[in-house]
Amino acid sequence: MAVGIFGGTFDPIHIGHLRVAEEIREEFSLERIYFVPGGVPPHKRGRVVTDADERLRMVRAAIRGNRFFRVSGMEVRRDGFSYTIDTLRQFEKRFDELYFLIGVDAFSEINTWHCYRELFYYTNFIVMTRPTGKRATVSQMLPRDVSQDVKKIDDITFEHASGRKIYVKDITKIDISSTKVKELLKRGRSIRYLVPGGVERIIREKGLYGV
Repeated sequence: MAVGIFGGTFDPIHIGHLRVAEEIREEFSLERIYFVPGGVPPHKRGRVVTDADERLRMVRAAIRGNRFFRVSGMEVRRDGFSYTIDTLRQFEKRFDELYFLIGVDAFSEINTWHCYRELFYYTNFIVMTRPTGKRATVSQMLPRDVSQDVKKIDDITFEHASGRKIYVKDITKIDISSTKVKELLKRGRSIRYLVPGGVERIIREKGLYGV
């Protein structure tokens, strides 16, 4: 089974997350996409992050009704910081082929991730970009100790020495971010149509983000 893994803080999850996951699932014929909220994301040190159980609950509400979407609480349940390499090791035990969904900005900083060189032996990467014209090549985005093991197949496909692929995929540009949602809430503005209705209900019921 080929599955996608979509990690993130999801604080909160919004329509943009759901739309790109749907596009990637369809384009790559993935049988499932797992949303994996981070428990204690190491790159968020020093920043206030909503309780993991609430973020997990919001993701469950957001994906309800889509039979291809699943949520995994493995990082929420993990003690200490949540490292992607540990998540991939667990998923590899269950599935034949993994595809890790990642934004281009995060991919460009992958050298800051724990055991980043090992990641390319566990999963294919789908680097999500916005169609805004000229962009950096995969080789330019990767640290030298990884790029030397990557060769170009075509304009959007690259292959790592492990045999895993790196795909560069344009996605629909939707100008929504979790930060923007939180800012609107703090100003008492509507977030309707930016997040699923179930997510908004949880936010208001729990008084999240200063509501």
